[in-house]
Amino acid sequence: MAERRRKRATARARDVSLDGLDWRQLGPFRGGRVVAVAGDPRERSTFYFGSTGGGVWKTTDGGTYWRNVSDGFFKRASVGALAVAPSDPNVIYAGMGEACIRGNVSHGDGVYRSTDGGRSWTHLGLAATRNIGKVRVHPEDPDTVYVAALGHAHGPNPERGLFRSRDGGKRWERVLARGSKAGAIDLSIDPTNPRILYATLWETVRKPHQLLSGGEGSGIFKSTDGGDSWTELSRNRGLPKGVLGKIGIAVSPARPERVWALVEAIDGAVFRSDDGGERWERCSEDRELRQRAWYYHHIYADPRDPETVWVLNVDAWRSSDAGKTFMHMTIPHGDHHDLWIDPQDPQRMVEGNDGGACVSFNGGASWSSIYNQPTAEYYHITSDARVPYRLYAAQQDNSSISTPTRSSLSGVTWSDSYEIGGGEAGHIAVRPDEPSVAYAADHQGLLTRYDHRTGQIRTINVWPEASSGIPAKDLRYRFNWTAPVALSPHDPNVLYTCSQYVHRSRDEGTTWEIISPDLTRDDPRTTDDSGGPITKDQTGAEYYATIFAFAPATTQPGLLWSGSDDGLIHVSRDDGKTWTNVTPRAIAPFSLISMIEASPHDPAVAYVAVDRHKHDDFAPYLYKTANYGRTWTKIADGIRADDFARVVREDPEARGLLYAGTETGVYVSLDDGERWQRWQGRRLPVVPIHDLIVKDGDLCLATHGRSFWVFDDLSPVRELAARSRRAGRARLFTPRSSTRFRTYGGFGSKTEPAPAKNYRHPGGRIFASVVEERPNGEKDEIYLDAGKNPPDGVIITYWLDAAPTDITLTFLDSRARTIRSYTKRPAEPDPKDKEPRVPVEVGMNRFVWDMRYPDATKIVDDPSMEQLENALKGPVAAPGRYGVRLEVDGERHEAQFEIRKDPRIDATDWDLEAQFALRRRLRDALDRDHAAVNRLREARKDPRLPATARRTLDAIEAQLIQPLARSRQDTLNFGVRLNNKIAALIGIVSSADAAPTTQSEEVAAKLER
Repeated sequence: MAERRRKRATARARDVSLDGLDWRQLGPFRGGRVVAVAGDPRERSTFYFGSTGGGVWKTTDGGTYWRNVSDGFFKRASVGALAVAPSDPNVIYAGMGEACIRGNVSHGDGVYRSTDGGRSWTHLGLAATRNIGKVRVHPEDPDTVYVAALGHAHGPNPERGLFRSRDGGKRWERVLARGSKAGAIDLSIDPTNPRILYATLWETVRKPHQLLSGGEGSGIFKSTDGGDSWTELSRNRGLPKGVLGKIGIAVSPARPERVWALVEAIDGAVFRSDDGGERWERCSEDRELRQRAWYYHHIYADPRDPETVWVLNVDAWRSSDAGKTFMHMTIPHGDHHDLWIDPQDPQRMVEGNDGGACVSFNGGASWSSIYNQPTAEYYHITSDARVPYRLYAAQQDNSSISTPTRSSLSGVTWSDSYEIGGGEAGHIAVRPDEPSVAYAADHQGLLTRYDHRTGQIRTINVWPEASSGIPAKDLRYRFNWTAPVALSPHDPNVLYTCSQYVHRSRDEGTTWEIISPDLTRDDPRTTDDSGGPITKDQTGAEYYATIFAFAPATTQPGLLWSGSDDGLIHVSRDDGKTWTNVTPRAIAPFSLISMIEASPHDPAVAYVAVDRHKHDDFAPYLYKTANYGRTWTKIADGIRADDFARVVREDPEARGLLYAGTETGVYVSLDDGERWQRWQGRRLPVVPIHDLIVKDGDLCLATHGRSFWVFDDLSPVRELAARSRRAGRARLFTPRSSTRFRTYGGFGSKTEPAPAKNYRHPGGRIFASVVEERPNGEKDEIYLDAGKNPPDGVIITYWLDAAPTDITLTFLDSRARTIRSYTKRPAEPDPKDKEPRVPVEVGMNRFVWDMRYPDATKIVDDPSMEQLENALKGPVAAPGRYGVRLEVDGERHEAQFEIRKDPRIDATDWDLEAQFALRRRLRDALDRDHAAVNRLREARKDPRLPATARRTLDAIEAQLIQPLARSRQDTLNFGVRLNNKIAALIGIVSSADAAPTTQSEEVAAKLER
């Protein structure tokens, strides 16, 4: 009966959308993989890049700051190709889905076009192509565009090859194709004669355990009529005779009959033709130029010098002798994928690599930073026991990272983060009893112990034998690219990691024991060489028949769950002594068991996310068991049919409240998975979610393309999942307890930020912000290269069923006395009015009370007030119990909450009460001072006032303020007066959470007298 009531309650709560609740971009601002770049041919400081998980970004200052320009328009986040029309830079084309098809590749949904420099975008179709290698625009006609579509990365499909549109993407025709297994990968247009095109096709497929590159579908093709007809050049004199794989192609604008080809073959090399592809000369055979061809293999001709050509691979290379020899070029990050060179000025370029995009104005001698792009790609996420807590993850093609969720500055800068060992992939586990110690994994079984107190990283691999280039079948232990690492929730000295076995250590990795049999299928068809037929690529990324998911239960010691990448689920209820295969029949063989969530409420309950996208199946598969795996129920209703899920979690405080991360975002279920609703909110972009956790009442996301994102305060979501009533026209949710964290140097506590400005980090780092105004008049401060702090204050969440006529939000002390009240924005607001306003959107709303009592009076129309901005603020409420009252068109709703002190400080509640008392006395003194000045100035306006009286009033005012001060440092010349002295003492008393000093009390008494 209780269960039925709960389900009816949550069903009635479903009509409360969560979209009004904001997400917070945390960063860090360290770039992720970029395979598509482009430059504006006219505006020298304007460039674009396409992130493989984060959309399109634009800079107008040469790479100093980047801003996303595709959010709100793109339905998928992975950008595979970008092109700016040479004849009209307002026209930009984005081909979706990268074609450097690594194991974690995200697919796209066709082509988008902007005709206003990226301010808006229109979808043009070709959605079934999924992965696009290049987009090229006719040099004289912005409506003639070519798309080199590789097609599905994980299986055959007919929508592959080279597509052409002559009307800006309204209609497409396929002009070059070769079956359902080969797609177009590169394209080069002769700018001196746009009828001449060179294209390459590539036969490839990525399987869960293998990437095959090469076959009969690969080749080089030429058209001399704009793509109407094609001639194959693949077997022309001088080119390899055997199986061909991936091929890069580039025609020289400086000498159009010269064509470059970078060919993957047994006898591959850089090739050059000086007669339009009829005959070819073998140039450099340096394997540095063509290793791991499937991932790189990019070649670019200098637009002005026919002897200069670039090749991008793990490193970037440039030849100045027509391809005979190549020189290594230094770029801020490795693993290079795209290069745009200004046709008019080859010194100006933008380059994309696995660390982001960077700009050069001197031909590659120096480059802009990649530490200004929040496009990191994370695999898994965890946190520590600190307050405030930190997040941990491994960043693709970079390092592990530890990032705070709150900074003492107004923003979270890169300097707040640090590396913790491990590598670019894998899980991280942080000791709950000592958060300085973390265990971090990477591919090929690397596992480290990091101690932040010493900075030392100890390698503790289960089996420290190098395995690079060795197939999985020949390894003693098969470790996945992102092998699990976990600490026992019952004993922090017990550490687990997984290969095909579950390994356990009780001495921090000094010794290991195996506590399971092989928990995979160990099918020999999946453990052989991971590449071919030309190039093997055994980095460990394709190691298969491994344990991918592992979860020790928090509810019961010895309860362990295991999931393999080939579709098996096992459970042990006796600490690994015995294991039971509990794989549901509904899960197809060789599916990836992506995540297992052992319920934090019931040991018999577990949730599983199953991923089949590498089998070209993009449906979401989520399952639940309530009896230790004996039976399972599918729970994916409400998730879009093509939005596969990687992770599912249950809220540790609200039973049956579930969160899921999919290829495009976040879903939430209020009823234990019976129905899901998408939760994008106002800010969260479309992005793959690889992992998520609930920590201290927040929901934290590890995105694969937009770094960390956080939703602060899950209280209203938990309340929706637990409560049936919706009283009247509004609902006020009970606020969670708020901590008095202190933030310096910014606008963290303001609901209406100031205009764009820079902040200076104590170490000298400057980070910038801009202000964006929403349609309802509210303003958001967006940091351009720093993560956003959580709100400094009490988060009040409420729901409105309609726009109210009258609304008031009142904060009360423990004796129900009014502290401060707020109302909605007037219909015609006063530009000078900076009072925080209550938002009144239909649906969910949030208001952040900065915990301050009323401000002191300002002197009317006095420029010196800007200098006293902080001193004018009211005192921060002392720790204790408080109340909030929401009044909406005659309805009244009330809730209680607590304000707590920062647990890191030594001050007692009595100390903070004393600080509050003195701070309020000083506020009142400053208020009286300024109110008096306002009265004096009002009196002086009376034309009947005698001159002697006017002089008397002037003299009195000169004691209360310094009337001669008109700039920030004028008081150095004229001297401070009473209000400046009070303001200075307010700053001293408020400088930290501590009791006032004796001398502060004495000075306060003097100033009050």
